[in-house]
This record gives sequence, structure tokens and C-alpha cells, in this order.
Amino acid sequence: MHANTPVPLPDSGLLAAEPPYPTDDARWEALRTRDARADEHFVFAVRTTGTYARPSRAARLPRRANVEFFATAEQAEAAGYRASAHALAGREALAQRHLEAVRNACMTLEQADRAIPLAELAAGAGMSTFHFHRLFKSQTGLTPKAYAQACRASRLRRDLPQADRVTDAIYDAGFGTSSRFYDAAPGLLGMPPKQFREGGAQASIRFAVGQCRLGAILVAQSARGLCAIWLGDDADALVRELQDTFPRAELRGGEPGFERLVAEVVGFVEQPALGLNLPLDIRGTAFQERVWRALRDIPPGQTLSYSEVAARVGTPRGARAVALACAANTLAVAIPCHRVVRQNGDVSGYRWGVARKQALLAGEADGVTGKPCGKAATDR
Repeated sequence: MHANTPVPLPDSGLLAAEPPYPTDDARWEALRTRDARADEHFVFAVRTTGTYARPSRAARLPRRANVEFFATAEQAEAAGYRASAHALAGREALAQRHLEAVRNACMTLEQADRAIPLAELAAGAGMSTFHFHRLFKSQTGLTPKAYAQACRASRLRRDLPQADRVTDAIYDAGFGTSSRFYDAAPGLLGMPPKQFREGGAQASIRFAVGQCRLGAILVAQSARGLCAIWLGDDADALVRELQDTFPRAELRGGEPGFERLVAEVVGFVEQPALGLNLPLDIRGTAFQERVWRALRDIPPGQTLSYSEVAARVGTPRGARAVALACAANTLAVAIPCHRVVRQNGDVSGYRWGVARKQALLAGEADGVTGKPCGKAATDR
């Protein structure tokens, strides 16, 4: 018998409540009644057939003496059982239910104006807190708590410029208290909250635009280092985007010394193997920064799949979250998200256009060897 023992939750350090179907007797009753809710919590195996299945998928009720219970299909397979035909037929339906449960939870967190307890999310999915927590992280690459924090930060960045007071925006975004938010604000916003709300007032950002083999390029630098390397078809459009992002910042364009820095960045775009020995102002969530650091370890001429990057940052099933982190990257080429491709090698999903991603990869494919792409100002 494999009992589901309560374990500490990674989010809170609290013990999970007693899981559903905690005893073999409870599990047998669920099997006897074909309880579909139990499919989320255990499988049963039949010694005489050597197969296992979910409780609701039993073709006929086996003899109680021949039945063994396991918390997961993996445990049953490790014990020597194989999936029954009914188990195989039920896997797709179960996977779809899991996907829908996580999608619904994500939508709830994205729309919430308050912190939602893990137990409430789990109850909405019809699962124990431990099982839901594990499933959510396996599907998204993030814990529910980390996903909720990212959603709150996104809402804050969206609403803060229009808020009458910083504290109003903090609470409207779902932050329960302001003290912890203020500690993390510079990393989330790139500057103090009040300054962000005022469109970057008092912030000084040097920038310039130029041309490279990929089209127009905008390079911007904060006091900490390069904060933007943007690519596009229209140089004026890139400048307008920078102005829209920080309408009240002091944008200092075209300074003679800065033009040399832009030339260095353009040279790096043309020949990535040269490296970029300039500080980078990297600001994102803790997960995004882990992903971006992993990307900078991929040498020119090589690629990794989203799943491989996810494994490197400790979330083996977090390919979707890795893709989102790549999309949030504001430092083209310096943080080489173009070196991340699909599992089958196909090129897709690039903030500055798939054609540019293909061009970058083609330019790096000629046996080049590289070195780290720059030292981030946030590196420890």
C-alpha cells in the first residue's frame, strides 16, 4: 500500500490537509462505485492481470484480494504493472481534464483582485492542495504563488501610470501589503513605483538608433547598463515605442559617445562570437531571470528546445513558461532567446519576427564558438 502522506507545501511551508481517499478501504469504495473524482488521486492494479487503471475505468470489478493501490501511474509501473487498455483510453481524457483545470486556475489568477489561497484554487479543481500544486507547476513551470505574483506585477505595470496614488494601484493589483512589494519594486518595474507611475520622471535613459543586417536597431542604456536592444523595420517606430514606454523620462538621444556603444552592439549582432562586454540591466521575475541566465549560456551556433531550457532551470515540464520568459526579453541577441527552438527543431515565436530569428541562427550556424554574451548588472 502506498499512502498519500501529508507533506510540506513549497509555497507556504504548511502541511497539506488529509488527502482524499487516504485508506485502502476508501479507495476500494471509490473503485467499487466507479468514482470519477478518484481518478485524480490514485490508480488500482490487479495482480492476476498485471495491469493498472483509474478507478472509474474498471471494465469489471476485480476481487478485492487481487487489488493493489498506488498514488500514481508511475508508481504502478515501477512495481511492474502495465497500463490496461482502459487505462490507455483514459489517459487522454485525464490529461485534458488536467489541462482544463490548470487553464481555469490561470484565468482565475489573472483576473483576481486579491490573493487567492492555494486551498481555494485546489478546491475549484476538485483536487487536494498537494496534488493541485504539483500539477500546476508541472504544466506551467511555476508554482501557483509565483504565477499569481507575476500576474499582479503585470497588472501593476499596466495600471500604475493611471493611478491617483501608488498604494491604490498596489492594492488594486492584488498585493495584500505594500511593504514586500516596495522591496521588490525596482526589480519588477525597473525603477521606484512612483517614478514608474510618472512615466519614468527623473529617470535618464540614453539611446540611439542605427542599422544592422536585421534592419533598424534601437539601443538604450539606463544607469545600470543596457536596458533595451530592439529590432524592427522602422527606426522612428522604435523611438516612439521607447517614448510611449517612458513618456516622462529624460531620453537622451544621439550623444557622440553613445554612438560608439551602439556600434559595438551592432558589431555583436553581426558577429555574436565576438561577445558583448557591456553591463546588462536585466529586470524581471525570479523565474524570468533564471531563464535569461540559462539562455546566455547557449553558445552561438547551438540551439536548445524550450523543454531543454526548462530542465536547465529546474522545471522540466515548464516549456510553456520558458516561452513566456523568452517573449518578455527586451535585450535582443544579448539575451539570445533566438537560440531556443521547438522540440523538433522548428523555428517559431520571436518577439522581433521569425524571419529575424532564422537569419540570426543562419548567421551563427557556420561553426562559430562563443563566449558569454555580457555581464548582467543584476548578476551576483
